Amino acid sequence: MPYVNVQITRGATRAQKARIVQDVTASLVAVLGKKPEHIHVVIQEIAEEDWGYCGMLTDDWKRSRPAEQETGGALYRLSAFTTTPDGGNPAGVWIGDRLPAAPEMLRIARAVGYSETAFLAPAAGARRSVRYYSPEAEVPFCGHATIAAGVKLGELDGEGEYCFETASGEVMVSVRKTGGQSEAALTSVSPRHVRPSAELVAGVLQALAWRASDLDPALPPALAYAGAWHLVLAAASAERLARLAYDFDALKQLMLEAGLTTIQLVWRERADLFHARNPFPVGGVVEDPATGAAAAALGGYLRDAGLIDAPMRITILQGAEMGRPSRLDVRIPPAGGILVSGHAVDLDGACGAAGRAPHE
Repeated sequence: MPYVNVQITRGATRAQKARIVQDVTASLVAVLGKKPEHIHVVIQEIAEEDWGYCGMLTDDWKRSRPAEQETGGALYRLSAFTTTPDGGNPAGVWIGDRLPAAPEMLRIARAVGYSETAFLAPAAGARRSVRYYSPEAEVPFCGHATIAAGVKLGELDGEGEYCFETASGEVMVSVRKTGGQSEAALTSVSPRHVRPSAELVAGVLQALAWRASDLDPALPPALAYAGAWHLVLAAASAERLARLAYDFDALKQLMLEAGLTTIQLVWRERADLFHARNPFPVGGVVEDPATGAAAAALGGYLRDAGLIDAPMRITILQGAEMGRPSRLDVRIPPAGGILVSGHAVDLDGACGAAGRAPHE
C-alpha cells in the first residue's frame, strides 16, 4: 500500500492539489500496477522561510536576485492586474538584443514555471518583437504578460508608447504612473467572434460538469478573438461560477482540437461588472488568475454582438477563488481594438510573493 508524500511551497489551489493527487495515483497505477484504492497521497505545504535552495532560504534567495541573465538577456518576474505581490497573474518578462531560438524560449518558460513568459527584443526602442510561451508551447498572444512587460519597460526605459509586434499583429502598449504605481494599457488587434458549434459547447459543458441550464441565455456562447481564441460561456449565477472542478485531460483535448487558448467563464453581476474564471489546460495550468487576452476578446464580443452600447467601460474581477485577486479594466470603443489596462508589481525580491527559483 504505497504512501507518497509531496512537499510544495504554499500557494497551490485546491484544484491544483487535486490534479497532483490524480497524476501521482495514475503514475503508480501505470508503473507499479497498484490499485487506486490502495494509494495514499499526502500533500504538505511548506513556507518559503522553511525551504532551502542554492544554499539559502528560498525567500532570501529571491531577495538576492533582482533579475537573471539568460542567454544574453535579462529575465524579470512580475504579477499583472494587481497592486500587491500576492494578487494578479505572475508572468516572466525576458528582454534582450535578439530573441532566443524557439526551443530556448520554451526551456526558459518551463524554468520560470508561470502560465506565460513574454520575450522582447531588441533591448531598447519603442518597437519590440514579442513572443509568448507557456510551459507547454508558444501562444499567439498573452494579455497579462503584455501588461507585465509594459510596466517593466516603463521602469527601464520610461513612460510612453510602445509597439509590440506579436504573432497576432501589432499591439500598442501605453505606460504611465498613477498614484505612484506603474500601469500599462494594451490596445488589442481587431476583435471578432463567431458562434461555436453545438458539439463544441456540449463537449465543454460535459468536461466542466455544467448543464445547459447553468448558462445565462442573455449572453450566448461565443468563440471570441482579440489575438487568441477563447470560448466564452456565461454562467447564470455566481454560485455556478464559484464551483469549478473539471476533467483536465478531456477539456485540454477539446481545446486543442478547436484551437482555443482558454475557456472564459463569466458571470455578469451588472452591466459594467463581470466576474471571470479561465481554465487553461492547454498551457498546463488548471486556471488563470487574470487573463487579459480573454478580457479583450470578451469586450469585442459584447460590442460586436450588440450586447452593450459602446463606448463603454467594464471591470472584470478574476482570481479570487485562487487566492490571487485581480482587476482588469476594459475600455470598449465604438470600433477597433479593445483597451485592457492594469497595474503590475515586481516579484523579484518580494518576500512571500509568487516568484520562484528557476527549477523549483
